[in-house]
Amino acid sequence: MATKTIPRLITPGVIARRLRQPLHRVAHILRTRQHIRPMARAGMLRLYDPNAIAAVRHELSAIDARRAARQERADPGPNEERAPE
Repeated sequence: MATKTIPRLITPGVIARRLRQPLHRVAHILRTRQHIRPMARAGMLRLYDPNAIAAVRHELSAIDARRAARQERADPGPNEERAPE
């Protein structure tokens, strides 16, 4: 008789803890990115497979990169002139 392995599913809180990010940032990513889908539900909890950690990490990095680029354009260095608006 074949035995089934129990999948190791994780909650958004576990993802946030592993990435050392606030839960609200992880929850935002999980809510707004259609390609990161829960694998199961337990009551109201959405459960994700461990591959979701890499996807959330990628999305957070992309957000941080866009934010840094936007700040760099808005705040020129001491030797640069401010661009006209």
